[in-house]
Amino acid sequence: MPSTSARPDAEAPDDSRRVSMLLGLLFGLAGMGSSSAAVALALLGEDLGVSAGLAAWVISLYVLMLAVTTALYGRISDLVGVRGPLLAGLVLMSVGALVAALAPTFEVLLGARLLQGAGAAAVPTLGVTILSAKYTGEVRGLAFGRLAGVAAAVSCLGPLIGGLVEAAWGWRAVMALPILGALVVPLLWRALPTGGSGARLDVVGAVVVALTAAGMVLLVQSPSAGLVVAAVGATLLVLGVPAVRASVRRRPDGFLPVEVIRNATVVRSAVAASAVPASWFAMLIAVPAVLLGEGWQAWQVGLAMVPSAAVALLVPQVSGPMLTRIGAGRSLAVAALVASAALLVSAAGAHWTSATVLVVGIVLVTFAFGVGQPALSAVVGDAVHEEVRGVALGVSTLLFLIGGSVGSAVVAGVSGPLGMPLGLLLLALLPLLGLVVLAPTLRPDLVEPVVTD
Repeated sequence: MPSTSARPDAEAPDDSRRVSMLLGLLFGLAGMGSSSAAVALALLGEDLGVSAGLAAWVISLYVLMLAVTTALYGRISDLVGVRGPLLAGLVLMSVGALVAALAPTFEVLLGARLLQGAGAAAVPTLGVTILSAKYTGEVRGLAFGRLAGVAAAVSCLGPLIGGLVEAAWGWRAVMALPILGALVVPLLWRALPTGGSGARLDVVGAVVVALTAAGMVLLVQSPSAGLVVAAVGATLLVLGVPAVRASVRRRPDGFLPVEVIRNATVVRSAVAASAVPASWFAMLIAVPAVLLGEGWQAWQVGLAMVPSAAVALLVPQVSGPMLTRIGAGRSLAVAALVASAALLVSAAGAHWTSATVLVVGIVLVTFAFGVGQPALSAVVGDAVHEEVRGVALGVSTLLFLIGGSVGSAVVAGVSGPLGMPLGLLLLALLPLLGLVVLAPTLRPDLVEPVVTD
């Protein structure tokens, strides 16, 4: 990795607070595309004449595209810089949101949500890429923490904002909320890096990785989506894995550089970190489901999420110094432990139908997310060369988002036959398994250093 003195912004990090908070706002608006839409499903399904099960695909397809295209944006940013891909992603997200708001049929709405998710995927990967390129040391740790904190806060407020907007203007206005992201671009424009390697994109490798990732996400979501989705996901995965291997052998420096996929620190950290969004997404589904089942209104559920939004804004004051003091890997381990504890607390809250205990649980998982996301970004950013940092962050973000799909799938699939408390209890094992995967990277003698050329 190049020395920090080679970074033009390393000695002038005065804009780190502003840039990280604006990127966090964009990240949160991308997440709100899922969390706010959840409260509008009933009305849009009734308006467009579809069942509740079909209406849920408005969220599922959005999450699918959000996960599948993250690595693509990361690799493109390595080649051409961040500014162009981020702008293109935000344009797609805004156009998709506008079309979704005006959709005359359910089929058009689904197509718009696919477009919106493909655009929103630019934000998670490129946001952390920007901070990795611009800052270093303690400043970078604080910036990562602010990004995660603001993003989590905005996402937590999604149900409240969505419920209020739906009550005032209907579900179509809720679909249009992500358009607000376009207003942030002018404030960030000058801070966006433009340089890249200038190499050509490995299109074949990009398509193969995207289809394989789609298979993974569909297979994870199949317990709540049905046998057809499971069959499609399994087929894409079975065909895609050998195709990815062949693509990497054909072009070791192509879309998925061999340097990234053979880096044990990157892979183990990303797999372990995926348990944090699994807990996060599970809670975003479980808490509203339990409270709505008790007769709460959507806006009341949103109010219950406000404490977690407040905690999210305070977490950077802890996560930044934690990254500096104990290191990114150990911070990731702390996040996993807190995520597991949050699920145990939430299982108790679901069993007792206690709003207070559920709120405590989602506050804990918000803390875990606010620590885990910046810790993963720091681990991956330090473990690879600058030339492949974008795709490395993209791959890790892909696994991070697939973890979210696991959480939502487990809660949706298991809670039906076994009940919500047992579903949350089973999911609490996932962060502990993540710690087992992460453990070898916490030994200093086994961490793979980046060799400076």
